[in-house]
Amino acid sequence: MADRDAPIYDRLARVRERAVADAAALDALLDEAREPFVIRGLVADWPLVAEAKTSARAVRQYLLDRARDRPFTVSIGPPGHDGRFFYDANMEMNFRTGTGKLTDIFAGIDKSEELNDPRAVYLGSVDMAAYFDGLREANRVDLGNRAPLESIWIGTRTRIAAHNDFPDNLACCAAGRRRFTLFPPGEFRNLYLGPIDNTPAGRAVSMVDFDHPDLAAHPKFVEAMAQAQTVELEPGDAIFIPSMWWHHVEGLEDFNILVNYWWRRTPAWLGQPQEALNHAILAIRDLPAEDRAIWRDLFDHYVFAAGSAVTDHIPEAGRSILAPLTPESAGRLRAFLLRTLSR
Repeated sequence: MADRDAPIYDRLARVRERAVADAAALDALLDEAREPFVIRGLVADWPLVAEAKTSARAVRQYLLDRARDRPFTVSIGPPGHDGRFFYDANMEMNFRTGTGKLTDIFAGIDKSEELNDPRAVYLGSVDMAAYFDGLREANRVDLGNRAPLESIWIGTRTRIAAHNDFPDNLACCAAGRRRFTLFPPGEFRNLYLGPIDNTPAGRAVSMVDFDHPDLAAHPKFVEAMAQAQTVELEPGDAIFIPSMWWHHVEGLEDFNILVNYWWRRTPAWLGQPQEALNHAILAIRDLPAEDRAIWRDLFDHYVFAAGSAVTDHIPEAGRSILAPLTPESAGRLRAFLLRTLSR
């Protein structure tokens, strides 16, 4: 892994490629899939892709023509930044984050291209509906009854450390090229995760530098790579990343755009599992070992097994949150948690 195009990627398994005839076929495939897959050319007819194939400046102008007059959040690396948005030696971010008009951000990229002085610039997870007029309507995937969060990711050559997300994810390459390297959910033990509360973008990330892995410090990374899948996307291609799959993402060209769709397979009124994990660290992790063992049994009984033994002896009308949750009972539980956490 000596450089961005190191032959190590040639030795990894390839993400499976699938084909769909129409929106209904895509819907069915997304319903059944629990492993990643790629669909070549899924969004090849997008105007965004057509402009990107003309030139990087043409697609930037396409976005500027539709951008709303509001500040965009942007992350910028200092001079000499290698595009890896990560930590510095003090476990602080190795980039700065600010806001600016999209015209000014793109003007900076224009100037860097003119001077052949590339800078690491990254606009991550920009809500298409909130920041652009007509962009999502002209460039979208029909996802049936799903109600996804639709985001656009814009940047120069970048490397985003391996991380996972709770929602399912359909990511569409609109400009440049993207390389994804993916790992099954259980590989977190071999990816050497960093802190969960101090992160580059809200999710714990692998501390391994994929370009220069330190196998003395991270020996189990070899095991993770044995389970890895990789793929390079061209403009118009899309990849499905199931919930909780780890993915390392690289923008391989001087200018890259990705559009992605996130959606949950469970109702939005249910809680976020990460919040439960955080609370368990606060309330359980530092208990004496014998107490932790008791709570492990209770979690298995009420959460992970959650069998009929939990409720059979309770009158149905009195089961409260032990019964299947509804929007109303979930709301009451959330309010109760907020009261207890604020004490």
